[in-house]
Amino acid sequence: MSFLAARLDRIKPSATIAVSTRAAELRAEGRDVIGLGAGEPDFDTPDNIKAAANKAIAEGQTKYTPVDGTPALKAAIVAKFKRENGLDYAPRQITVGAGGKHVLFNALMATLDPGDEVIVPAPYWVSYPDMVLLAEGTPVFVACAAANGFKIRPEDLERAITKRTKWLILNSPGNPSGAAYGEGDLAALAEVLLRHPHVWVMTDDMYEHLVYDGFVFRTMAQVEPRLYERTLTVNGVSKAYAMTGWRIGYAGGARDLIKAMAKIQSQSTSCPSAISQAAAVEALNGPQDFIAERAAAFRERRDLVVGMLNQAQGLDCPRPEGAFYVYPSCAGVIGKKTPDGATIETSADFSAYLLDAEGVAVVHGEAFGLDPHFRVSYATSTEALTEACTRIQRACAALR
Repeated sequence: MSFLAARLDRIKPSATIAVSTRAAELRAEGRDVIGLGAGEPDFDTPDNIKAAANKAIAEGQTKYTPVDGTPALKAAIVAKFKRENGLDYAPRQITVGAGGKHVLFNALMATLDPGDEVIVPAPYWVSYPDMVLLAEGTPVFVACAAANGFKIRPEDLERAITKRTKWLILNSPGNPSGAAYGEGDLAALAEVLLRHPHVWVMTDDMYEHLVYDGFVFRTMAQVEPRLYERTLTVNGVSKAYAMTGWRIGYAGGARDLIKAMAKIQSQSTSCPSAISQAAAVEALNGPQDFIAERAAAFRERRDLVVGMLNQAQGLDCPRPEGAFYVYPSCAGVIGKKTPDGATIETSADFSAYLLDAEGVAVVHGEAFGLDPHFRVSYATSTEALTEACTRIQRACAALR
C-alpha cells in the first residue's frame, strides 16, 4: 500500500510552474533562455504599497489577524467593489485569502460533494480542474474555440448543465487566452443561469484592470443583480498591483458561503500575512493612476507579440482583449519535421522544440485543455519579447 493519499492521483503538477522551473534550470546550466511562461507582471510593486508594509512592520502589525481578513482590508474591499463594480457588500460578505487561488480553493472545498459538477470553459487556467478534483468534484469541460473568441456561448452552457452542476467558473479576462466577456456576453449567459437556480457562478476577475482597446470590464453580479446571491466575485491584488508574491486574494459573496469558506480557512492556513494585508489596504485605497499606465505598456507588448507571431510560418495568433497572454494556434506546424528529423505531433512537441532549438520557454496548450495552441506571456520587456518572437519565427521557418 502506498503511503501517499489516493487524491494525489487525481491531479497533476502545475504546467506553468513546471515551465518556469525548467527555464530556470537551463539558465543555471548556462543556456540563454527567454521565459514566456510566467503569469507575473515584470513591474515592481509601487513604492507607496511597499512603504505601507514597512510602516506596518515598524508599528508591530506582525501578529495574527482575524481568520479571513482584517477589518481595514475588508473595508477597503467593500469600497473597491462599490467604486469599481457597483456591487454592495457588507464586511461579513467579504473573505480574504492567501492569493486568489486560495480563495477559489476554499470555495470549492466548502461546497463540493463527491459527484458534484463544475463547468470549466476551455481553455482554462491550469489550476481550476485540479482544485475541483481535490474537492472531490467533477470538472465538466466545454471547448470554446478561437472562432467564438475562446468564450463559452449560452447554448454551450445550456448543454453542459445537469442536475449535478454546482458551479460555473468564469475567468474574464481569461488565462490563457486573454478573452474577455462583455456586458452582452454576460447577460446572455445570465439568462441561461436564471433558468437553472441550482447553479452558482464563480467569477475570477483577477485581470480586471488589464483590458485594452476601449473594452469595458463588467462582472456577472453587476450585469445581472438577480444572480447576486448566487455569485462569488473573486479578485485580488496580484496582477494589477504587481503583488504576486504578497499573496492576497479576496472575494465577495453570500454570507453563508463566506462563513463556510472562513471555516475551511480556520483549519488550514488561518489568516493571510498581516503585513501583506496592510499593504493591500494601501493598494486598494491609494493612488490608482499607475494601473492605466502599465496597462498601456501591456497593450503595446500585446500588439508587438501578435504582429510578430502572425509573421511566423504555421502560427495564427488572435488579438486578445485583456490579461497579458496570447494563445496562438500552432495547427500549421503539426506534422512538420524539425531539422533533427523529429515530427511535431502535438503542441507539447512544438513547445519542447522551441525550448531546445531556440531557448524560448512557452506553455503547451494541452495544459489549458484546448489544442493545438500554446500560451505566451508578454509580461516581460519589449526587448525580450522582440528577441523571443524572432527566435520563434526562426524556429518555425526551419520546420519542413
